[in-house]
Amino acid sequence: MRPLDGYRVLDFTRALAGPYCTSLLADLGADVIKVEEPDVGDEARHWGPPFVGGSVGEGGERKTGESAYFLSMNRSKRSIALNLKAPEALEMCGRLAESSDVVIENFRPGVADRLGVGFGAVKARRPDVVYCS
Repeated sequence: MRPLDGYRVLDFTRALAGPYCTSLLADLGADVIKVEEPDVGDEARHWGPPFVGGSVGEGGERKTGESAYFLSMNRSKRSIALNLKAPEALEMCGRLAESSDVVIENFRPGVADRLGVGFGAVKARRPDVVYCS
């Protein structure tokens, strides 16, 4: 048994610090659900080289595969693609927040509130949430 078995983390992070934080929580046993943008996913999927399972074209563009960085920072996580500007996706985020012990985001200041996933909105659905921004 790992220390965070049984805890759920809703992950709205991108870039470096946030995904690294949530990867450590996943390593410790938390069930981490990463929210990504539909069709594009996390932009780190395209950072590289190196890429795993693909090739790079003559101009340096990725042809197939995934960024080794993305795979490293998002190991042991589950992922869901949600358009956070769509009302039905916002409702899904609310339901996920209700079942999550921790919500972590690293949007620019004000963006989480504008999208409807800020501390106030999450706390209204899960009063005992641990919210990290």
